[in-house]
Amino acid sequence: MYEEKGILQKLLETLPQVGAVRWIGVRPQRRAPLQSVSEVAVTRENGLVGDRYTRKQGKRQVTLIQQEHLTAVASMLGRDAIDPNVTRRNIVVSGINLLALKDKQFQIGDVILEYTGLCHPCSRMEEALGAGGYNAMRGHGGITARVVEGGNIRIADEVKIRA
Repeated sequence: MYEEKGILQKLLETLPQVGAVRWIGVRPQRRAPLQSVSEVAVTRENGLVGDRYTRKQGKRQVTLIQQEHLTAVASMLGRDAIDPNVTRRNIVVSGINLLALKDKQFQIGDVILEYTGLCHPCSRMEEALGAGGYNAMRGHGGITARVVEGGNIRIADEVKIRA
């Protein structure tokens, strides 16, 4: 039993994959559409500069979703693609399993983030994606994170576990 627990812990700690930022969005006002940007400044105090969801040391300073999950949601809804803007997440990444970052700090560009939880879909997904949008997003909503060290995040920046 103890040996199996040790193996599982080692597997949970092994994450050699490095992802990449594919899209960045900030929302300057409540209910406003996200504005796609190629770079965003990030502060420990407020999260993404220019995003209305600024919380001092909040657990939801940054939201992330996997491009691979957007592809899955599009498939479930019979679409070719989902515009990241409608998911209301700040950063779309590919090439790394965001759930593998649970209880870990990770780096995007020169910014250090810490996983704080799952980002569950809200009822607005039905409005944004149409009938069945909420259920299509269940299990595919991404994660929330808080800022440990600020800096800048750019399109194509690496996403990796903090060494």
